[in-house]
Amino acid sequence: MLTTIFSPKRILPVIFTSLMFSVLLFAGDHKGNDSKKDIVTIALESGQFNTLAKALTETGLVEAFQGDGPFTVFAPTDEAFSKLPEGTIESLLNDKETLKSILLYHVVSGKVTSDQVVKLNKAETLSGKNISIKTNDDGVVINNSKVITADVMAKNGVIHIIDTVLIPE
Repeated sequence: MLTTIFSPKRILPVIFTSLMFSVLLFAGDHKGNDSKKDIVTIALESGQFNTLAKALTETGLVEAFQGDGPFTVFAPTDEAFSKLPEGTIESLLNDKETLKSILLYHVVSGKVTSDQVVKLNKAETLSGKNISIKTNDDGVVINNSKVITADVMAKNGVIHIIDTVLIPE
């Protein structure tokens, strides 16, 4: 009986449907259908950007990214921040200017959707430094970070979720 309930034919559609529902629930509106929420609100409500939200708060950037924009944010998840060497986050929280520079290195002025990103090989960030952009069979890579979800639309820009924190050289 348990073999029948948990057979691949029954469980795979459930897993796929659950995964798709989760993506749609998080992503909200997509291309051409701007959300009524700003970048910060979308990030906070998703529950996967707690470290980023804390960093934005500590550096006083929350209000800026709730402003008109438009902004393109390459947003590292909590899991991305956990890849940093032990003590790095705490150290950065004590060095607000360096942290602010790193956060601004994740933001490009304007609303740059995935259709536009794939045509670029670099982009200037709000920190004044360039990020490199490569497209390959696995998708889009920003420096050494893979875009895991693209085009999460906000009323003041777009979020591309990345799997590694971008550190300027």
